[in-house]
Amino acid sequence: MIIRPILEKDLPTLWELIYKDESPEWKKWDAPYFEHKPIPYQEYIDSKEKMINQEDRWAIEVNGEVIGTINYYWEHQPSLWLEMGIGIYHPSYWNGGYGTKALRLWITHLFQTMPLVRVGYTTWSGNERMIKVGEKLGMKMEARLRKCRYYNGEYYDSIRMGILREEWEAYLELRRCNK
Repeated sequence: MIIRPILEKDLPTLWELIYKDESPEWKKWDAPYFEHKPIPYQEYIDSKEKMINQEDRWAIEVNGEVIGTINYYWEHQPSLWLEMGIGIYHPSYWNGGYGTKALRLWITHLFQTMPLVRVGYTTWSGNERMIKVGEKLGMKMEARLRKCRYYNGEYYDSIRMGILREEWEAYLELRRCNK
């Protein structure tokens, strides 16, 4: 498995995985309380310059097949507050460790290429797998905003996970020692 910048040849696959269907399976886990709208293929392709070879959004590839994307965005760039996200769109790749590995590679990349002090992400209490991924990577639950996400007639908590650079370096060192 690798993560890499998105190439033009990836766009048809990414469109099919992300924007072709009105209710894709992955959306049940990825912030389902936000509306998902399909995008016509040509409209998607017309905005390709926003996706190809960008630093803030990369492809996740397994055995030559694009299965998802990983990204970051600035919560507040002047203070270097960066948040990240991940989408594994093929259900057959869920629960196989691909998300954990992709995030491990991405966090390492972010800390190596930017002067960041912290990296984090936001999820919701209905996505227990995403919380567990963060815990496996040594992240801390930094915030739990109670009952602020409403989905399918039920309230869920918003969860913020994060890790500091020194915690990440200690995590990587511990992994090296345990190999």
